[in-house]
Amino acid sequence: MEREGFVRDRLLPIGAVVFALLVVWYVFVMLLNMPFERDSAARAGETAGFLELLPNTMVQERPVLPAPHQVVAELWDTTVNKAVTSKRSLVYHAWITLSATLLGFVMGAALGILLAIGIVHNRAMDRSLMPWVIASQTIPILAIAPMIIVVLNAVGISGLMPKALISTYLSFFPVVVGMVKGLRSPEQIQLDLMHTYNASPSQAFWKLRWPASMPYLFTSLKVAVAISLVGAIVGELPTGAVAGLGARLLAGSYYGQTVQIWSALFMAAGVAALLVAIVGLAHSAVLRRMGARP
Repeated sequence: MEREGFVRDRLLPIGAVVFALLVVWYVFVMLLNMPFERDSAARAGETAGFLELLPNTMVQERPVLPAPHQVVAELWDTTVNKAVTSKRSLVYHAWITLSATLLGFVMGAALGILLAIGIVHNRAMDRSLMPWVIASQTIPILAIAPMIIVVLNAVGISGLMPKALISTYLSFFPVVVGMVKGLRSPEQIQLDLMHTYNASPSQAFWKLRWPASMPYLFTSLKVAVAISLVGAIVGELPTGAVAGLGARLLAGSYYGQTVQIWSALFMAAGVAALLVAIVGLAHSAVLRRMGARP
C-alpha cells in the first residue's frame, strides 16, 4: 500500500510534469531549428517537405535550441567518457566552481549568523544595519562582480577568493533574514519564563533562541547554498576564466556551441540540487538530534 501511494502521489505527478516539459521542449526544438533547415534546403536547390526536414532539426550540430537527447548525450560524454582531470570534463569544471561555491557559502553563512545575532540583541544595529543589508541586494550582481574582481586583482588577490566573495555577497542575505526571524520566533511568555529562571542573556540565547531558530536557519541555508553557486558562476564570467562552469558557458557562447551551454546549465542545476539535498539531510539530522518528530 505504501508503495502504491508513493507511486500515485509522487512518481506519477512528477512523471507527468517531466513528460509535459519534454513535449514542449521538442515542439520548440522543431519550431526554432526548422528555419535553418529550410534555408539550407533552399540554398541547395532542394524542395523538401516539413516531415522530411523534421528529423534534421533534432540533430543539428549548432542548433538554436538543442534537443533533450543531444543535451543528455553531451552530459554523458563529458561526465562519464572523459577523465575527471580532463579540461573537457564537466566534473572537472563543476569541481572548480564548487570550490568557490562552498567557500563563499561558509563565509556567507557565518557572516549572516553573526549579523543576525547582532541585529536581534542590539537595537542600534537593528535600526542602522538592517536597512543597509536589504539595500545591498538591490545592486545587480552582474554590475558589482567586475568591480570586485578588478579591485581584488589590484591588491594582488585573484583565483578562488574573488569568486568566493561574490558568492558570500549573495548568500549572506537570506541567512541574515532567516536567522533574524528565527531568533525572534520565541514567544514573550517563553522569554519571561527564562527571566523567571534568572537565566543570563547567553543562557537564554543558547537554550531558547538558538534552538528555536534552527528550522529558519536551515531553510535559509538551502536558499543560500543555491544562490552561492550562482555567485560563483557569475564570478567566472567577467574574468575570462578557463575553468569552471562559467568558463564552459563563455566558451559555448563564443563558438556557438549551444549544446555545450545547455549541458553546463544542467550540470549546474544538478550540483545545486545536490547541495540543497545535503543541507536538507543536515536539517533532518539536527532536528532529530533535538528530539523533533519526523
